[in-house]
Amino acid sequence: MSTVTTAPRRQGRGGRARILAAAAQLFAAQGINATGMEQVAERAPVSKRTLYAHFRTKSDLVIAHLQDLASTGHTLESALTREDIPARDRILALFVLPAPDAAPVRGCPFIDAAAEFPDPQSAVHSYAREQKLLMVRLVTALVTELGCREPAALAEQLVTLADGAASRAMVLGDADYGRHARAAAEVLLDHALPGTG
Repeated sequence: MSTVTTAPRRQGRGGRARILAAAAQLFAAQGINATGMEQVAERAPVSKRTLYAHFRTKSDLVIAHLQDLASTGHTLESALTREDIPARDRILALFVLPAPDAAPVRGCPFIDAAAEFPDPQSAVHSYAREQKLLMVRLVTALVTELGCREPAALAEQLVTLADGAASRAMVLGDADYGRHARAAAEVLLDHALPGTG
């Protein structure tokens, strides 16, 4: 039985934005695969014709949703490209989950999407993989900037900690769970800095 509330359909502009907002709410609340396109249209509210005019397939909608999250700073990776905070602080920001608009706590949307689209050849899984590879490249650049020894290996360790903490935060429903991984990340960074360890 659907728990989606419907609203009167609105005409005019903003359909794409409403669809993405509706998809984000539904995907967070019940998962991607459990969310039907008809539910998204009802929540938006738009006609199914409008929905499919913007997003031909469910995969197209999911990828657009993930791109929207990344571009609006609602992912762990968003802090890595900020230039207003020091490199070390950008890395440690990986362990602070973006503030959820509402329960439940969600981890990394890219990991969640890859889990729901397990075929490595699927467009969604491929996009998620690209984002996780981008994450490690960004962290590698930051630890290189800090002068850390073996930056590629350290970056892999740090992103593994961040992804693990995000996943556990989701499973345990604890948005602050990253504090444990952050403590470990600080030790790794201190040990890797020149003249220490």
